[in-house]
Amino acid sequence: MRILQALPALYSGGVERGTVEFAADLARQGHESFVVSNGGPLAERLEEQGSTHITMPIHRKSPASFGQIRPMRKLIRELQPDIIHVRSRMPAWIVRLAWKGLPEHQQPAIVSTFHGMYSVNPYSAIMAKSDHVIAVSNCVRNYVLKNFKVPEEKLSVIQRGVDVDYFKQRTLSAEWQKTLLTQYPELAGKRILMMPGRISRWKGQLQFLDVMAQILREKPNCHGIVVGGAEPGKERFMEELEQYRAKLGLTGKVTFLGQRDDMAEMYLFSDLVCHMSTKPEPFGRTVTEALSSGTPVVAFNRGGAAETLQACFRDGLVTPDDTHEFARVALRLLKDKTPNIEIPHRFRLQAQTEATLEVYRKVLGRAPSSP
Repeated sequence: MRILQALPALYSGGVERGTVEFAADLARQGHESFVVSNGGPLAERLEEQGSTHITMPIHRKSPASFGQIRPMRKLIRELQPDIIHVRSRMPAWIVRLAWKGLPEHQQPAIVSTFHGMYSVNPYSAIMAKSDHVIAVSNCVRNYVLKNFKVPEEKLSVIQRGVDVDYFKQRTLSAEWQKTLLTQYPELAGKRILMMPGRISRWKGQLQFLDVMAQILREKPNCHGIVVGGAEPGKERFMEELEQYRAKLGLTGKVTFLGQRDDMAEMYLFSDLVCHMSTKPEPFGRTVTEALSSGTPVVAFNRGGAAETLQACFRDGLVTPDDTHEFARVALRLLKDKTPNIEIPHRFRLQAQTEATLEVYRKVLGRAPSSP
């Protein structure tokens, strides 16, 4: 099959990383894989792994983006994809309006993925107008059924798969550790609690600082790291975090590492990963990645992150927003030398690819054995 995925950009988020990994798996299986976005650091990796990236400014939530309808229509004519898989609302609008201007015999099938609980309005409704809709978790599926007109037979739950072997089979090289500790000497000899995720208020970095203050009172040999960049417009919140860190007396005990491209190593380096989103997250990819590395995770019991922990590592579930319980569970897990972690097949990249290809074949009316 020839598949075109459309999303705003290729920076560091879970949607972007998942798109790149899925595209690589498509290419490995012999499918023709294309991705259209405004580009970003992951575009190079995408192409190295066998897909083709097309740069197009389809990321802005602005009427100006509708100027990309004609270029998108031209692209569809040239590529003649079997499937266009839209992963965000503005690209979905551009694709749909470009698609409408094509002769019927040139119109590919469209599949959309709800990567989140989008606001209920006409702008978001475009994601429900595809030939088939994918939800990344059961909580997202329930939200879509409640708020958008999608027949149940046109809606599938496909968990965001992780390449478990990629994380499981990694080892920390002495050179990697030396480089990290040269840059951040305060991490040497410490038990590391990592909070991965972009700098955003709802991701819970303020709550992480509160938890670290409690943990350090009982276990002073711990150190917190926040791994994730501050995207444009979030600089003020980053300043607020630094000020709050100083207020709690954590300046030398919690380090902001910024955006990194060595997350597999960071999971292995960490003793515990913390997921603290202040609202239900649709999936929580970092939870699955960390657990695939063998690193235990503590997370609030809500949203897609909770679905992952319920299936893979129930010991890490915490009452939502209870930072005192979070700290207690974290301290308990830091003592556990052999955490009982299991990754069911449905959370693996192979399962995601198989299930998504089955959706593609269904909308194309092809038998399961079709290439």
